[in-house]
Amino acid sequence: MSLLTPLTTLRKTASAIDAKTPAHRDRAVDGLRALALLAVPTGHWLLGGFTLDAGGALHNASPLASFGFFAPLSWVLQMLGIFFLVGGYASALSYRRAAARGKSTKRWLRGRVARLGRPVLGVTAVWAALIPVLYAMGVPATTLRTGSTLVIQPLWFVGIYAVITALTPWCIKAAERLGAWAAAPLLGSVAVVDFLRYGPFGDAMPSWLSLLNLLPGWMFAYQLGISWGEKKLGRRGAWLLLAGGTALFAALLLVFHYPASMVGVPGEARTNSHPPSLLVLALAAAQSGAAILLRERIGKLLRRPALWAPVVVINLSAMTILCWHQTALLATAVPGSLLGGTVPGLTEGPDTWGWIAARVAWLPVFGMLLLLIGRFTRGFEAPWKRATHVRRALAGVLATGFAVFALGLA
Repeated sequence: MSLLTPLTTLRKTASAIDAKTPAHRDRAVDGLRALALLAVPTGHWLLGGFTLDAGGALHNASPLASFGFFAPLSWVLQMLGIFFLVGGYASALSYRRAAARGKSTKRWLRGRVARLGRPVLGVTAVWAALIPVLYAMGVPATTLRTGSTLVIQPLWFVGIYAVITALTPWCIKAAERLGAWAAAPLLGSVAVVDFLRYGPFGDAMPSWLSLLNLLPGWMFAYQLGISWGEKKLGRRGAWLLLAGGTALFAALLLVFHYPASMVGVPGEARTNSHPPSLLVLALAAAQSGAAILLRERIGKLLRRPALWAPVVVINLSAMTILCWHQTALLATAVPGSLLGGTVPGLTEGPDTWGWIAARVAWLPVFGMLLLLIGRFTRGFEAPWKRATHVRRALAGVLATGFAVFALGLA
């Protein structure tokens, strides 16, 4: 078969997707969301590794523990600020359209939360059913615990995002009154908590204090997105965010000695992301400013069907990518752990240059597995019209059991 045939098919498909896209669709915002979505599996696949113990069980490990100079890579791959920015922007527009159609806030929120919850319920229920099967097939309990931790790890954001989404009406009111400055109190709140836990009184502070950063830390970029969607944040504000965020980021690293990595590093006492520190907000501010300034250029670039079509596909599969990308990684690592020896870039410790080269080589495999898994699991994103109350209840019980197991509560 000639290579021209599949290429022609792809071009026709891309052109068809482009033709069906409404003229008012904001391609730049969709493009930014797709970029932030792809950064999640890429970051987890590059910055997460395993070690194999004497019993053949997998344990989580990170190349950042051995290669600290790779920390700047996490600055690029940590794009949750962009994700929350475009999430706020889209929520503001969606809420306004719903209100114009007479839809109540309660009904609008129920629809948004259901879209987030169905895929999460699906992946956790499936894994709850898989665990006893895998254990019976000889997979060590430690490996199952490690895998469960990885699966549930990216799902934390869904709960936070759902709570923040519920606050959308108040975020809109704040933007109406304060404009883009509505995000400033959130930044200030995180700064105060960071000062208390890292400053001169840090030793006297309770360990739970950091949890106070959880909501305002991730809500910061979302509020900026709301202000952007309400046309309260323009290019002038974007330049201020880019310059101010960059300056604050540099000061926190060089003067206040924040950890350089945006993700947790095994053995480190401090982490920037769980919950978010002021460094995360500084990065989110700079990223948000850059995104707003580049909006028109991105939009023009995505007028090309060949570039626009993948963006559409990624956005339509957003929750599938988020929920199942770690399963794609485990689909290779778990069988590899049963071979009786270490597999380069997969089950060997991430502490050599050889591991880095091998892991990069594994990335296309993870990607293909995610595509294959997504083909069978993307249905979880659609409304469960055929699911009976009994099946939904069973899925809820299985998901709860999996969460208990993954979090080490049982």
